[in-house]
Amino acid sequence: MIKPLLHIHQLSFAWDQEPVLEDIDLKIFENDFIGMIGPNGGGKTTLIKLMLGLLNPQKGKIYFREDLRSGKRPIGYLPQMKNLDRSFPITVLDVVRSGALMRNQSFKGREEEVSRALELITEMGISGKLHNAIGELSGGEMQRAFLCRALISDPKLLILDEPGTYVDNRFAKEIFDKLRDLNRQMAILLVSHDTDMVSEYAKSVVYLSRTLSPYPVSN
Repeated sequence: MIKPLLHIHQLSFAWDQEPVLEDIDLKIFENDFIGMIGPNGGGKTTLIKLMLGLLNPQKGKIYFREDLRSGKRPIGYLPQMKNLDRSFPITVLDVVRSGALMRNQSFKGREEEVSRALELITEMGISGKLHNAIGELSGGEMQRAFLCRALISDPKLLILDEPGTYVDNRFAKEIFDKLRDLNRQMAILLVSHDTDMVSEYAKSVVYLSRTLSPYPVSN
């Protein structure tokens, strides 16, 4: 029997006794590409925080496959850009390298870590911004930098929270094309308001508004 990477079972959560999530059930298997859509306040970001261990379920369980639970293959995470402090004095290279802290098996040394960071930065087309402060980047460039940060830990599951926000349509398509390539190596959970883009790229789509239900797609 194939085990899911992550299994959310009958999970519920409330803020100040106001229900946000109720009886959520979701399984994510290797190489899944799941799109999650829903209204503002529907519980999407709260569910992500629960999956990342930043919050604890008040009811139900989240089960992780052994390699995720042990941290050997951590979960990669791309946060919403609106929640980032653009004034923080850190360069693009250092942002990407900071993601290596999530690796269970660390790099052999600084040289190997920097080499992998440079490889990812080059792949994302922002090598010219290597030593720029993160606040000097455009929205699209910042998305690329933080995607590199999520990938340097070599995750088995990548979670993205609204990656198309604050970027133009051309870059949004570029990042979705990149995600399609990455899906050959890892499972992806993509949270987005862009229903059309999610429906085009994701293999399955779910709708979250306190409860979770399948959302029909034509692909």
